[in-house]
Amino acid sequence: MSAIVQFENVGLRYGLDSETLSDVSFTLAGGGFYFLTGASGAGKTSLLKLLYLAQRPSRGVIRLFGEDVVTLPRKRLPGFRRRIGVVFQDFRLVPHLSAYDNIALPLRVAGMEEGEIDAPVTEMLGWVGLGDRGQARPATLSGGEQQRVAIARAVIGRPEILVADEPTGNVDADMARRLMTLFEALNRLGTTIVVATHDLPLIAQVSGAQMMRLDKGRLADPTGSLRYPPRQQGTE
Repeated sequence: MSAIVQFENVGLRYGLDSETLSDVSFTLAGGGFYFLTGASGAGKTSLLKLLYLAQRPSRGVIRLFGEDVVTLPRKRLPGFRRRIGVVFQDFRLVPHLSAYDNIALPLRVAGMEEGEIDAPVTEMLGWVGLGDRGQARPATLSGGEQQRVAIARAVIGRPEILVADEPTGNVDADMARRLMTLFEALNRLGTTIVVATHDLPLIAQVSGAQMMRLDKGRLADPTGSLRYPPRQQGTE
């Protein structure tokens, strides 16, 4: 699998404060499944913001899809962002829109014809188990249902990378497992998954996933396998 994300000696500083992230280097393979862990304040959300292009680093190199995004012209950023799905910890659903319209939003923003929207949105509602809740507003949905709408919205455009920030933090253990099953299904279709979480038992339930641990803004990589992943057998 070729590299889809590369961070090289990345640092992030807010204002004049000390660095939130320091000398972060890693490579993510296309089609991989990764968990990002670390104590509260370790820098997980900041790293995710760099990954989904909501923030630029203070130093270092970030390559996405083979291109240096640090020096990428701003006019090209929207095209890159459309290749990345994001599931926020607080859902960020549009309150006056139905579940259906929240999920359809990325397709409308991308300019898809209205007549072409219904089929993929209806399919996605069924995929997340909300086929009968399409017209419900966010305020009438449970936390687990809102999270599934947020996931459906994030993946409706078939992103190459899905980034999820503590997606199971507001749901019970059974719903957390169901959400992970959705992520695994998406991963099997080829999407690279990056999930920030502190739920270690949940990590153990996903076979083949790789763990990345942040400690006070630095990525723990004692063997160097995150920065220089071992070559897969049979690859050039």
